[in-house]
Amino acid sequence: MLRTFIAATLVTLSLAAPARAGVVEIKMLNKGEDGTIMVFDPAYVRLEPGDTLRFLATDKGHNAESVKGMHPSGAETFKGKINQEIEVTFEREGWYGILCKPHFAMGMVMVVEVGDADVPEDFLAGRIPPRAMARFEDAIARAQ
Repeated sequence: MLRTFIAATLVTLSLAAPARAGVVEIKMLNKGEDGTIMVFDPAYVRLEPGDTLRFLATDKGHNAESVKGMHPSGAETFKGKINQEIEVTFEREGWYGILCKPHFAMGMVMVVEVGDADVPEDFLAGRIPPRAMARFEDAIARAQ
């Protein structure tokens, strides 16, 4: 009888526990597998609201931070420190641009799609260096 009670309690507790959101790891690299320099790997990720990205300081000299104006209205921005791992949970549906501050001009950017939202018309409207623009466009093309 005690075993039945314990088993029933464990089942009840497991059903009451909230679902665990996913965690995706992103490597910050000096050189990708294809030879491209200064990259996030992968450069495009699709998440569900509540999922988390874990940016790994795989190579030294990188950080991850949100690009000004490239996030859904009301979404929290973030700025990681150089050479440090950072975890960011994405709660709002929409599109996010992420950069490595020291290597932005070299094109070290990535795109995050959360939920099922269309790419905003003005997503690439800010001042973006040419190499970064090309990589943003490539990541968005992969998403579609």
